[in-house]
Amino acid sequence: MPVSQPVPPRPVALNVNGRTYSLQLEPRVTLLDALREYAGLMGTKKGCDRGQCGACTVIANGRRINSCLTLAVMHEGEAITTVEGLASNGALSPLQRAFVEHDAFQCGYCTPGQLCSATALLEEFRKGAASVATVDVRRRPIKLSDDEIRERMSGNICRCGAYANIVAAIRTVHEGGGQTASAANVEHNGQHDSPGQPDHA
Repeated sequence: MPVSQPVPPRPVALNVNGRTYSLQLEPRVTLLDALREYAGLMGTKKGCDRGQCGACTVIANGRRINSCLTLAVMHEGEAITTVEGLASNGALSPLQRAFVEHDAFQCGYCTPGQLCSATALLEEFRKGAASVATVDVRRRPIKLSDDEIRERMSGNICRCGAYANIVAAIRTVHEGGGQTASAANVEHNGQHDSPGQPDHA
């Protein structure tokens, strides 16, 4: 019986947080493993590795995804934002500040995914996307209720149980009109880096 040969690594260029990472990846490498093991971006966490906990949530072309469930090669040419890309010019994003002020984490393991998910959530709501909790999908809600926030964040699990504070942090940013999803993204200027190494200039 013939033995299948491993597929050799191929060049993959990922645009992450406004910088280009030139990597050599096997086609089967997940986006999560590419970010952590090859690009050295350790903020994105590996939790269940099955798309159930949300710890690995990142934003790809403005859409939040579980990076453990998708292959890195599928995201060439997309703008990917990880938790490292939410701050701008050394200043925390409004959501990051609100998470600190509201004590919206305990162990912190799920926090990067929570932050990426919440960042995309605010942008989705701004664009008029409905949720299961939306009372009338024909009319855009004026503001996010706590039920709306809980429903929209339901893909992100916090084993420490900081849910009430997470909801409060998101509500504060929403009601305060803070910057939303892709604002941090556009602050970065894309640069080509040496293979697998970010430019720290």
